[in-house]
Amino acid sequence: MRALDAVLGAPGQAPASGAEFRALAETLRMSVGGGRGLRPRLVRASYAAFGGTDDALAGALADAVELLHTAFLVHDDVLDGDEVRRGRLNTIGAFRRRADHQGAEPTAAAAYGDAAGILAGDLALAGAVAAVGGLDVDAPARAELLALVLTSIRTTADGELADVHHGLGMRVPTLDEALATAENKTAAYTFRLPLVGGARLAGPLTPSTLARLELLARHLGLAFQLADDLDGVFGDPAVTGKSRLGDLREGKRTPLLCHASTTPSWARIAPLVGDPALDEDRAALVRTELEAAGSRRFVEDLAHRHLDDALRLADALGLADAVRDVLDLPSPAVVAAAS
Repeated sequence: MRALDAVLGAPGQAPASGAEFRALAETLRMSVGGGRGLRPRLVRASYAAFGGTDDALAGALADAVELLHTAFLVHDDVLDGDEVRRGRLNTIGAFRRRADHQGAEPTAAAAYGDAAGILAGDLALAGAVAAVGGLDVDAPARAELLALVLTSIRTTADGELADVHHGLGMRVPTLDEALATAENKTAAYTFRLPLVGGARLAGPLTPSTLARLELLARHLGLAFQLADDLDGVFGDPAVTGKSRLGDLREGKRTPLLCHASTTPSWARIAPLVGDPALDEDRAALVRTELEAAGSRRFVEDLAHRHLDDALRLADALGLADAVRDVLDLPSPAVVAAAS
């Protein structure tokens, strides 16, 4: 990936740096990609939908967006204290293990891993911004794309810090506050950046088109995050690849819990969530109460409404097939045949 090579140096070359940087660069390279590639696929789809024909140019922006995603993931692992991602050691875990093998004390090894995570995320962030600044486009397009990236970074930082603040446990945020946090954390860089960025790369956008793309991104972001919140509590780990205990142990103030906090079931839920030692038996009690409170159905219905609104907008923008493909949704013909 050229965006990464620009900040790390090309693979196989010996940069003017020491063993620590080389180890960090190797780990960061392993962190890029590996998921569904949702964001780069949306960049390419939006670019093509708005008449773009330069595959290399679209690929350069797609790589920058994916590198920005990597930066956020690495920093998110630091925030959450996670050592594993996608079934293998992440940057933090790799460097903690490195320190352990060198005989460091556990506290020092943990600090070393966190430092590596922060620095790796910084490098990925710098590489993403530099890649957008180096796109072969005219000056107005470059300025707008850079502004879009910087806005995405600011908005995501706002959402991440608000999420951590909600987790302090001083009070349960309102549903509107939780939805705003979810929108800032997810919609800004997962959907708004690739959809608007890909379209702008193809050519200037009218205010009306820009507004519709931003609304599409908002609906998709909320639907995506709400579905992820449900998977974090009710999903099958063999399918989702994520634990059903993590969010409950953390007491994460998702819209699911915010809705439950307004119901009589909260008196039975509140003592259980936020307990790092929560086991599967007690988590099952929480799930039962969330269903009895109507919270699961409420969030499912809300996610479906946002997705339906998104698909209507996507259809009007010529992006419905791309959105369905990226989100692995069945086509209308398949849905009709199954009805």
